[in-house]
Amino acid sequence: MSARALVEEAVVGTLRENLSRQFRFAYGYEAGESEQRSWQNSLPALANTLMEAGLGDVEMLVEYPVPLSSYRVDALLCGVHPATGEPSYLVVELKQWSEARPVPDAEDLVLVKGMDNVAHLHPVAQVRRYCDHIADFTQTLNGHEHRISGAAYLHNATDHDVARLFDLASDAYGQLFTGSSQGKFQQYLTERLAPVPGADAADVLHPEAVAPSKQLMAVAAEEIKDRGQFNLLNEQQVAYSLVMRAVKKASQADFKEVIVVTGGPGSGKSVIALELLGELYRNGFSALHATGSKSFTTTLQKAAGRGNTRVQKLFRYFNNFAHVKKNGLDALLCDESHRIRESSNRRYSGNHTRSDRRQVEELLDAARVPVFLLDEHQVVRPGEMGTVRAIDAAARAKNLTVRHVRLDGQFRCGGSRAYEEWVLRLLGLVPGGPLPWEGDDRFSVQVAETPQEFEAVLRSHQEGGRQARMTAGFCWLWSEPVVDADKNFVRLVDDVSLPEWGWARPWNVQGDRSVGGYPSKNLWATDPAGFSQVGCIYTAQGFEYDWNGVILGPDLVWRDGVWAADRKASKDTVVARASQKEFALLVRNTYKVLLTRGMQGTVLFSTDKETREMLRTLVTGR
Repeated sequence: MSARALVEEAVVGTLRENLSRQFRFAYGYEAGESEQRSWQNSLPALANTLMEAGLGDVEMLVEYPVPLSSYRVDALLCGVHPATGEPSYLVVELKQWSEARPVPDAEDLVLVKGMDNVAHLHPVAQVRRYCDHIADFTQTLNGHEHRISGAAYLHNATDHDVARLFDLASDAYGQLFTGSSQGKFQQYLTERLAPVPGADAADVLHPEAVAPSKQLMAVAAEEIKDRGQFNLLNEQQVAYSLVMRAVKKASQADFKEVIVVTGGPGSGKSVIALELLGELYRNGFSALHATGSKSFTTTLQKAAGRGNTRVQKLFRYFNNFAHVKKNGLDALLCDESHRIRESSNRRYSGNHTRSDRRQVEELLDAARVPVFLLDEHQVVRPGEMGTVRAIDAAARAKNLTVRHVRLDGQFRCGGSRAYEEWVLRLLGLVPGGPLPWEGDDRFSVQVAETPQEFEAVLRSHQEGGRQARMTAGFCWLWSEPVVDADKNFVRLVDDVSLPEWGWARPWNVQGDRSVGGYPSKNLWATDPAGFSQVGCIYTAQGFEYDWNGVILGPDLVWRDGVWAADRKASKDTVVARASQKEFALLVRNTYKVLLTRGMQGTVLFSTDKETREMLRTLVTGR
């Protein structure tokens, strides 16, 4: 709506009700009470400022979705540039703060009066990131990044009240204004927006027309370095070549093809995806990498982006593609595709509206060449449906050609095919029953008699310069960290407790920030400080380390020559709600994932005596 129309609704008292109805229609859920109050208090302040500047016909897009994210811009102003006549866009972040100051030694973080001493991102830094992201992924702005700018408007504050916030440097994507500098803000607005209707400019800014900008692709091509970083072997090269062939063919004709790459742990699926990502950018093709795992995506962003925040944005999540333009990308690389879920419709999924399609259909539609890389034995939660059969069926329903590549190489587990087969047979995921471990020069398997021995073996490898981690089945509650009176995190709780042996350790950190020197959940597998915590399936999946320790809990025990799965022993409330048959498969898949994270060796310990004896017999022959 225009600024004038918004002011009129605010005057008659219908603004909050109408925006709530539109929000519910667009996003499929009710806006929170605090969000609704902010509309009522902040939007009229912005609209009145526009009116006083003679810009009442400028279009205001409220809660504009930031492409491929769960974030929304408070207001995106759409109009015409007074000097060039081009479309002009201004991102405005609205704050009701009255006082704020920077966090010492962190100029992009601020403390706000009355907000419990919790750090917030500086509003200029916030709006700058929104502008940068919208410019990088909105096709309308491809090559026209100069058309968008940004401002933070603290309408309840004075310049004096937030004086130190002006220390953060401003630029075209981020300026700061307060209620006392309203005149400067109005001047800023009139320099970027003409007093003419902005509806046409708003109409061409389609959030669903999403693809990396050419500028971003050039940065990525430089950042993800020259080929030769990975040496693709055999079927890895076959998969790579099939994808490049399909993308080039699609660029020359109305052509679409689906590539499905399957392989066990460490067979090179992610290596192929990263090689393709770099090569596609170097050849001018648009592509994105996507997974269903926050931990895995965060680590890839850190490894491939190397601190370059623009490149890191190319690593997305499966639920980001519900409303993108059909075939808007040349390629979509869906890594860890066994994590695909039935639907993307979750409140904080990053969707801008609810979708009536299954997630696999959204991924198939998003690119000319959708690529699915998966291991079917890594489905570990109800609702995950990433299987070859499901992908093939969805593709056939759209009359699409599907090509399959099976990666036979085994690079994790020391390249030991024997160990991977041993794990599959052990857990009954392939026919034949458990086999004795006959040894392999490239991989070591040990069974510990106590948790102390279990940890000591792994610690010796960690202290010897190798990367080692302890993991366990989800059989213990996962507590919040202990905090002090000032709400500072102090320590983790030793939840993985085995009182029979007098041993206990904490789970890895739950959140995205470090706690008391322990790394965030996303970096547990790669940060050296992650050793002393026990990793769960959701932080271990997708990663690898030299030495791998696995505690088998009471959710899976050996009885009378077969595995018995106990839902009551699981503390994973989502998985425990599955049917008994589904739970039995999911828990065995979970341990399969945990057992195949190591590259040099695995140490096993079961909390159940009979299970421990069976494992010892298989591994030592006695």
